[in-house]
Amino acid sequence: MVATDTPDNGSQRAEAHSPPRNPALPAQPTRPVSIYHASDAIGSTPSFTSTTSANEAKIRDFDIAEGDERGISHTDSRYSHMNRWLFLFATTASISSINYGWVLGSVNVPALVIEECADGPETWTNGFPSCIPMSNIMWGLVVALTPLGAWAGSLLSGLAADRFGRKRTLMYNNVFFVAGALLLCTSTTIAQMSIGRFVSGIGCGFAANVVSTYCSEASTVRSRGFLGGFQQLMILTGVFTSQVVSIGLSKSPLWRVLFSVSAAIAIGQTLLLFLIPESPKFLASVGRLDELRSVLQRLRKGLDISLEFDDLVTAADSNTKGAEMPHPTMWQVLSGKTEVDLRHLVFCALFLMLSQQWSGAKGVMFYSTEILSDVFDLSEDDVKKIPTIAQLLTLGIGGIGAVAVFIGMNILDKIGRRSVLLFSSLATTICAVLIVVGSVLEVSTLVATAMYLFNLVFQAGVGFIPYLCASEMLPYYALGSISGLATSVNCLTLFIVSFLFPILDKALEGYLFVPFIVTNFTTFLFGLFMMPEAKGKSVMEVVQEYQGPVRIVAGPFVKRKDPELPPAFSAPKIGE
Repeated sequence: MVATDTPDNGSQRAEAHSPPRNPALPAQPTRPVSIYHASDAIGSTPSFTSTTSANEAKIRDFDIAEGDERGISHTDSRYSHMNRWLFLFATTASISSINYGWVLGSVNVPALVIEECADGPETWTNGFPSCIPMSNIMWGLVVALTPLGAWAGSLLSGLAADRFGRKRTLMYNNVFFVAGALLLCTSTTIAQMSIGRFVSGIGCGFAANVVSTYCSEASTVRSRGFLGGFQQLMILTGVFTSQVVSIGLSKSPLWRVLFSVSAAIAIGQTLLLFLIPESPKFLASVGRLDELRSVLQRLRKGLDISLEFDDLVTAADSNTKGAEMPHPTMWQVLSGKTEVDLRHLVFCALFLMLSQQWSGAKGVMFYSTEILSDVFDLSEDDVKKIPTIAQLLTLGIGGIGAVAVFIGMNILDKIGRRSVLLFSSLATTICAVLIVVGSVLEVSTLVATAMYLFNLVFQAGVGFIPYLCASEMLPYYALGSISGLATSVNCLTLFIVSFLFPILDKALEGYLFVPFIVTNFTTFLFGLFMMPEAKGKSVMEVVQEYQGPVRIVAGPFVKRKDPELPPAFSAPKIGE
């Protein structure tokens, strides 16, 4: 979408700091302004004309021109591919996500050794017990305290990232990972282990929000889709790595070393973070324009950053002006009391984050070793023979999840978000049915195979799509508050599922996955009848097409018409 507005101080400020252009070259095309930027300044009423086809053609025909004597290409940097520097910087930031996955996955394999003293009777050595006996309910609570801490961290992460910057916030956040790891690896009581899990969870909550923000703000149009799923890929990498290492560190007292690795990851990342730049959008928002120009040229090496630099400065200036006007409250957005009724889109963003955690996939991640030990009817002597078949199968489940996310990231822009969600949720439902059938009939190979497929199809769609959808469906003025609410819903649902999973395991036994058949099929029905499709559309087009109350918007009985774009798309008019 293109906004037409008159020159202002912001555009003059951008021109003053914009990198010089070669006058011998043809003039650059008119600069499109994203709906996230100038169009959302409260009180402004810019007009729009559709440029979707033009933008797609620009991206499709992108090619790097020869550079000038300084080696700077005159191709628009906004449409560049992923380059090695962007990949390395995003990977460095995403080490926090790897640590997140490590914290989540490290309790799985050694669970029986810690809570049930499967490695032998409790003994004390140098002031530390070999295990910390507790009931299944208490162990479920200890495990669930990490997502509860993540909920607390997610509430604070946005404020910290805006005040200190994305890079510095990731540095400061590593204090939580180090403190949590020290508490866990030196635990002597249930209370200390619980506090350690909660503190580590705070670090996970910060990582969940800040890493995705950094990657999104450092990316280009052509790399945003890949980096959008990058966080989930790194989380699963952390889970898989923790489970590989767990095979050799599950005995007492080596499980303490396993928990301490999180601190080593955090310290190593802190040192590496000194080598990467700050987010370009944050630099623009605080007026550090000389540094912004340097960072952009570092991220887009060999390309012309002039228009991208102008976009960021103009957006920051517009948002500053918009901050002087009243923004709608969360309740006004939820109740539809804005000029554009966002209730359906808000419901979809919240439901997707809910569905990700009620699927039962995190239960598999946390408790697959215990589940498979029961399925294969392992005796106490069998459990002591590390690695057991249950532990080896758990290792495979973690690895296949990372592969699935990579596959999903590469097909998402080809077949659409809704199609991927439909396939993923329906396939997950079928796999849950197979797990129940195999458990009831005591066919251990069927259970193990179905659990593998369950994680594969879940991670390929439902596992990472929720992280993308809010930014693709909601305008800027609603994105911050609703994203925070969606993350809170996600973390609280994970806390509830993590806490109840071992209780349901004992109560339902072979029928453990029956509730997840219902929840996953509900997600399928949501995708069939209510899920918006954002593929190839701007935020404005999605909002115009799906605005209004919660309702059925898709499916075989719904006739759709191409939406007509409004002559103006102004900032929200706050209801009385």
